[in-house]
Amino acid sequence: MKAPTSVLAANLRGDGRLRIAAAGDVHCSEDNRDAVLTAFDAIDGEVDVVLLAGDLTTHGEPDQAAVLADACRGMETPVVAVLGNHDLHSDRGDEVVRVLVDAGIDVLDRSHTTVGVGSCRLGVAGTKGFVGGFRGLGLADFGEASLRRLYTETGEEVEALSLGLREIAVCPYRVALLHYAPVAETLHGEPPEIWTWLGSDRLAAPILEHRPDLVLHGHAHAGRLQAELEGVPVYNVSVPVMGQDFWVFELSGAARAATAIH
Repeated sequence: MKAPTSVLAANLRGDGRLRIAAAGDVHCSEDNRDAVLTAFDAIDGEVDVVLLAGDLTTHGEPDQAAVLADACRGMETPVVAVLGNHDLHSDRGDEVVRVLVDAGIDVLDRSHTTVGVGSCRLGVAGTKGFVGGFRGLGLADFGEASLRRLYTETGEEVEALSLGLREIAVCPYRVALLHYAPVAETLHGEPPEIWTWLGSDRLAAPILEHRPDLVLHGHAHAGRLQAELEGVPVYNVSVPVMGQDFWVFELSGAARAATAIH
């Protein structure tokens, strides 16, 4: 099979530049309402899009989602998000999504979207991702039905990511937005014993096939900020890892790689 190319997307870029602010694990609640409002007010208008890599709430309660909704409602800057495990903890994920969507946040669940126009159009393929582990030490499709369901769910997330990246293939700029990690390298700092529950390298396959400009995830609060997947930049934008509210990236037609501005 011939290797995939990126010439169509590269030819569409021109001289456009796109600034992205990213964060994960903001864990909104009434306790941090003032901080959340301040952070989003400060970033509004400073970038072209805000991408949120899951764990938007503390325990997945709609009133916690309302804190983020209040921060984003009326923003000029588009906000695109995926959910994380915390957002599903209370089995009220549909309600959480409704609160966020009502405030204008584009919540991706095994789906994709585009932001901007022309040479600055950004395609985002977004899905939560799931567990499984890395480097041949992960969960296998074997044994009890409950374990095999975990393997199947991760497979469904992988397929959704692949489809989303395929759908945005001709966008000048492309980002894969996840909550769970697709590589182990951004997990260093977390106990290796729990890496199986922090992501899966099965998520790496569609990234390697479609080679987006940037991959963002969260979830690993004690992990490492940056890694690469065969030349594709991968960032763990969990707020505890970054030590700041957002990490700002600039994508430009002049260079294939994303530039981290901080």
